[in-house]
Amino acid sequence: MFNWNMAVVWLIVLVACLVVEIATLGLSSIWFAIGALAATVAALLNFPLWAQNTLFIAVSLVFLFFTRPIAVKYFNKDRVKTNAESLIGKQAIVISEIDNLQGIGQITISGQEWSARAAEDVTKFPVGAVVEITAIQGVKLIVKERKEGM
Repeated sequence: MFNWNMAVVWLIVLVACLVVEIATLGLSSIWFAIGALAATVAALLNFPLWAQNTLFIAVSLVFLFFTRPIAVKYFNKDRVKTNAESLIGKQAIVISEIDNLQGIGQITISGQEWSARAAEDVTKFPVGAVVEITAIQGVKLIVKERKEGM
């Protein structure tokens, strides 16, 4: 005799995980959907609830830890950085002095002006300095002194 009640619960968990995965496309819940599938089969085979829960957790974690790095590698290999993300590592020219203590500074890169701050609070960059973009914080680009040879 099948344990339909728990099988239905696990199927609901499975569908919820799949809906979240489809909505986010971030490989965030597919692993738990696989665990829920395993728990559904266990419920249909009349495994006790503790075994279903253990199977759900174990299968989810095994798939998460052993297959996620491989999946991320293959799904993100052709990912193109977009917008501001593509600016990291590039050079820009300071068009308004960068001074973190005063909270001022602007740079230009590819014809666009951006607010900028120095990576280190004590560093100031004068107008005309060439800097390297290291990060993005909100709408501000974080810059440091340009490496030689670039």
